[in-house]
Parts: sequence; C-alpha cells; structure tokens
Amino acid sequence: MGRPRRQPLAGTEGGLLDLLSEAEEGGEGDAAREVLSVGEVLLRAKEAVARVFPTTARVWVRGELQKATEAQSGHCYLDLVDPEAEGSHPPVLKASCWRSTWQPLKRLLAEEGVTLTAGMVVVVRGRVELYEGRGQLQLIVDELDVDALLGRLAAARRALVRQLAKEGLLEANKRRPLAAVPLRVGLVASPGSEGCRDFLGQLAESGFAFSVRLWPVTVQGATAAGEVAAAVTALGEQGCDVVCVVRGGGARGDLVAFDAEAVARAVASCPVPVWTGIGHSGDESVADLVAHQAWRTPTACGRALVDRVGSFWASVVERAERVARGAERALAGAQAAQELRRRRLAGSVRGQVGRQRDLLAVRAERVARAAPRQVAEAQARLRSQAGRLAPGARMAAARQADRVAAWRRLLAAYDVQRQLERGYSLTYGPDGRLVRQVADALAGGRLRTRLADGSVLSRVEDELPARGSGGASEPGGVGG
Repeated sequence: MGRPRRQPLAGTEGGLLDLLSEAEEGGEGDAAREVLSVGEVLLRAKEAVARVFPTTARVWVRGELQKATEAQSGHCYLDLVDPEAEGSHPPVLKASCWRSTWQPLKRLLAEEGVTLTAGMVVVVRGRVELYEGRGQLQLIVDELDVDALLGRLAAARRALVRQLAKEGLLEANKRRPLAAVPLRVGLVASPGSEGCRDFLGQLAESGFAFSVRLWPVTVQGATAAGEVAAAVTALGEQGCDVVCVVRGGGARGDLVAFDAEAVARAVASCPVPVWTGIGHSGDESVADLVAHQAWRTPTACGRALVDRVGSFWASVVERAERVARGAERALAGAQAAQELRRRRLAGSVRGQVGRQRDLLAVRAERVARAAPRQVAEAQARLRSQAGRLAPGARMAAARQADRVAAWRRLLAAYDVQRQLERGYSLTYGPDGRLVRQVADALAGGRLRTRLADGSVLSRVEDELPARGSGGASEPGGVGG
C-alpha cells in the first residue's frame, strides 16, 4: 500500500460556510422569516456537506490519534485532532471504521507489529458526512496509510536507540560480569507458554541444580511492556545470577512490547546480566540490543545457560583429572625415589656393618692382648692400695672409739638417774606434769616424788613461802 497522493479539495476552504451564507441571503428578511425545525437544519447541513464532500469522493486526513476504541460489534471508532492545533482543547474529528474494513486492517497492523495508541499521527482516507443522529461531522474510514505509520514508528525506534546509545545504555548491561556458574536464574515469561516450557525444559534436562525464580507476565498487549519492565527490575534486586526474558515465536505485532522504552531501560539498568530469548526471525528488538546477550529462541537461551554451566563443570573435571594424573605421577616418582633411597640405604648399612664388624674384631683382638696385662696392673694397684688402707682404717677406728667414749661420759654426767642418786628428786603433779614452783602444787592435791630407788606419793596440806621471803616458817610441808 503506497503513500497517498495529497490532492486539493474543491471548496474545502470555507465551502460549507459559503453554502450556508447563500441560504441566509436567499431569505425574505425578518418580517417573513423562515423557522426551521432541527431536522430540517440537519438535513440542509447534510445536503451542504454532500455538495462539498460528495459521497463518491474520498479525502486523506492527517491527524493525531486521541483515542481508539474497538466495539464489541467489531467496529473501530477514532478521535482525531490536528497535530499542529494550539490550545488545550483542539477540535475533534470523529472517525468510524466499520467492521468490514477494520478487521482486515487490524490483521495487517498486527502483522506489521503496530498497535494504534494515543499520540500516534496517522493518515487515513475516507468519506466525510454529517451524522444526523448526533448532529456531528464524521469521517467514514476505508483505508489507513500503514507505510507512513510504519515509517514514523521506525523513526521513533531509531530515535530511541540513538538516545540509549547517547546515554551509554546500549552497552551498560553487556558490561555486567556474568557468574561462572549461573545457577540462580530469574525468569520473565508467561507461565505455561511454549516459550516458557522450552526454556525450562533445557534446564531440567541438563541435570544441573538450577534454581529458577519465575516472574509471570503477559508478553503482548497494552500492559505487556510495563509488566516486563517491572519484572526485570524486581528480579535484578533478588540476588539472581542472570535474568532471562523469554517469549515464544509470533507475529511482528506480538513482539512490540520488547521495543518499548520502559523495557529497554529496565534491561539496561538491571544490576545483573539480562539474557533475552525472544522468538523472532526478523530484526532484533530494542530489548535484544541492550541485553547482555540475545538469543533467537527460548530454547537457545536455555541451552546457552546449560552450556555455560556445563563448560565450567567440564573445566572442573579436566582440572581434577589433571590433578589426579599429577598426583599419580608424583606418587610414582616418590615411590621410585623411596625405593632408590632404600636400596642406597641398605647398601650403606651393609657397608657400615661390615666396617664396624672389622673394627670390632680389631678392637677385640687388641683387648684380648691387653687384658692380661691390664688385669695384672689392676691387681698390683689394688694390693698397693689395700696395704695403705689397712693402717689408716685402724687409726680412724681408734679415733672414733675415743670420741664415742667421750660422748658417753658427757651423756652420763647429764643422766637423770645419776642426779637422783646424788640426792635430787623429781615431783609430779596430779596431771603428771613436773612441779617447778609452789603455785603448781595446790592445797589438797596429790603429788608423786621420784627418788633414786623409787617414788613417794604425798598430799599437799599447805604452801610455805620460800626462805628469805619474810614470811613465817611453819612445820609441815609435804606429807606422805
């Protein structure tokens, strides 16, 4: 469908107003004024519009889409405003696209990945007429310039990519370091969809311990872009190693959400690498451009994850095998070295034993020859020492005997029995302790006095002061 040819329309500048002015000039004045009913006014207006815009004529109209509503009947109703109009309330041209026209047009737009949304500038062709039921001018659309619309959308996409590049966002996520073993996977997908199943199937069949946090979203429709962007942002903050955005194949229009600015910025600013597996065969989406890595299908995306983990596992196995082989070689070398040292040690020991045996034999022979002489010399020294030792021993014994006798005499001088024999006595109190002073002998108490030939028991009748104390001496004392 080519770009429409823009042709001037006869009578479009003030044509309808001119017709209305002619009708007013043809009146008969206020005296004979004509009073028209509402229906008659609308009928005349409809006739005037038909003269300016014949029913067989089609006009191209460029307008900014303010609202697009698809009714249950299958018709589509558009509100168009002038893109260059000033003011907050520009005039609105109502446009109707009947079901017979809208449904094929809707399929064409879907194939091209286009969804009519507010703010788009569209070029439509149709028939202008006055709708008497509401008394409003309307456009009956029978064609839409899809090529022009696609051109504007492509321009908008290019502008978005340029802006992302200017802000450094095209490479931002690509610079995120990817974990060597990305087992914690954040998944943005539509649960139960073919793309989701294909991706999860690759992980499940790998045998590796993947941990998948699925964030369910819709992947097409008016809310898809917002949901995908929010899911990527949320999963990026939950400790995942990688966030995967997957969607199965579909028409170009089904993938329009992945060209949205919100999705592109969410992927670019995600703190962890984002992989995309969006099933498409055409151009890359903007999400693919800003992602860490982009794959053509969910299956390829899942397989790439498995391959990365498998590659790490293979490197671990290879390193382990190298270590094992190195350990085996080291063990074999150690065993060989040990065997060599054992053999060297055994030879050295045999040599040492032989040398020591020879040396011992020599020394034994020397000892055997020297033994009689040394024994004789030792016996001679012993006899000489014995001859000197006997007189000294007798003299030392005599001196010690004299010393013992002196000690015995000294001890005998201090012997208690000797003192008793000389006339001394020892007196003990009732408690068996020696009485040393008068106070120790209480009146009426019994005493035991030890003499040289025995002991005497007595009782204390009175206490007498010592002689010279100035007291009177009385007879008596100790009685027995």
